Amino acid sequence: VKAPQKALLKRLSLGAAPAMAVSESRAAGPREDGGGSSSSRSWGLLVTAALGGALVALYAVVTPFVTPALRKVCLPFVPATATQIRNVLKMLENRSGCLVDIGSGDGRIVIAAAKKGFKAVGYELNPWLVWYSRYRAWRAGVHQNTEFYISDLWKVSFSHYTNVVVFGVPQMMPQLKKKLEEELECNARIIACRFPFPCWVPDHTTGEGIDTVWAYDLKHSRGCETKSLETTPETDS
Repeated sequence: VKAPQKALLKRLSLGAAPAMAVSESRAAGPREDGGGSSSSRSWGLLVTAALGGALVALYAVVTPFVTPALRKVCLPFVPATATQIRNVLKMLENRSGCLVDIGSGDGRIVIAAAKKGFKAVGYELNPWLVWYSRYRAWRAGVHQNTEFYISDLWKVSFSHYTNVVVFGVPQMMPQLKKKLEEELECNARIIACRFPFPCWVPDHTTGEGIDTVWAYDLKHSRGCETKSLETTPETDS
């Protein structure tokens, strides 16, 4: 009787071992899957955070460049060429006093004028360009004679400047002409690049094509709407 009982117990123990192994493997399986899911979630959060940070940074950089294009009068940033800068400086020969560049961009005109001895100021709506202009002025060694401001040109008074440089567009010229006539003194000179003032007759012109520069002496240009080509005949005394 004992021999059959031992054989039965042996068969039962052999059959239980695989069952226990299966149970252990089933118990271990969910634990491994849980660890993989946790790791995947962590990577997903990191990727999402990185993508979100990149989009915020891109928005911060692009917005100052895009915003001016959404205004009623678009004044895009187009760097001045070396020829334009030389033509502007030519129009400033024998001039003195403070200079302002309206829409100064990356500060090229302001820095070039400062190298010629002018106290030069630039107004620009794009903060990135203003900070870059300050850096360029520092690199050029003229930061003490230059200033750059983040400001809308329509909210600034130019009354204490005697030299005004404008890189404008046709849509803004009539309104800017009125503003400058109201604010500037008669000894002021206005230098327009790329586009002239439609109602003013330039006193000096240099360059050609996109590098053309027009200079207007306000003492001659003020009241251009009533300017007549007729001359008063001389009378005998």
